[in-house]
Amino acid sequence: MEYNTSQLCDTYADLIDVIDPIFSNYGGRHSFGGKVVTIKCFEGTGLIEQVVATDGIGKVLVIDGGGSTRRALIDINIAETAANNGWEGIICYGSVRDVDTIEEIELGIQGLVSIPVGANDNEFGESDVAINFGGVTILPDDHIYADNTGIILSADPLDIE
Repeated sequence: MEYNTSQLCDTYADLIDVIDPIFSNYGGRHSFGGKVVTIKCFEGTGLIEQVVATDGIGKVLVIDGGGSTRRALIDINIAETAANNGWEGIICYGSVRDVDTIEEIELGIQGLVSIPVGANDNEFGESDVAINFGGVTILPDDHIYADNTGIILSADPLDIE
C-alpha cells in the first residue's frame, strides 16, 4: 500500500507524532507502514536476525540502535530475510550497509547513514520495549507510516482509504 505522510499529517494532525527528519530511504519500497515491533540493541544483529525470521505481515520493525554510525545493523541478509517473511519495512536508528543491493529488495528500509562495516552477531538487546529517538517515544503496537518525505507515528491505525 502507498502512504503519503504529508496527506496523513494534514488529515490526522491531532493524532500523530512526526519523527525528526534524520532518516534516509534505502530499501526498494519507498512507502510503507504497519504495526510497530521494537528492538533496542547496540552494534549487534543477533536479535534483529531472530525477529525478521518471524512473520512480519502488516508489521514494521523499529530498531533503536543507539544512533551508531560505526557499524551497520541492517545488511542484505537481514533485508532478504525480512522481505521473505512479509515485513513491510524496517526503520533503524543506526546504520545500513549493502545499500546498492538492498535497494533492489521489495522492503521499506530507513536508516541514519550507510557504512560498509557490519555489526557483530551478538544477541544483546531487548525486544517489545518502549524506545525513544527522533523526538518521539515509540511503543510496541503503535502504528508507523513512512515515505520519502518523513515518518509519522500514531497510537492507533490511521484510516487510509
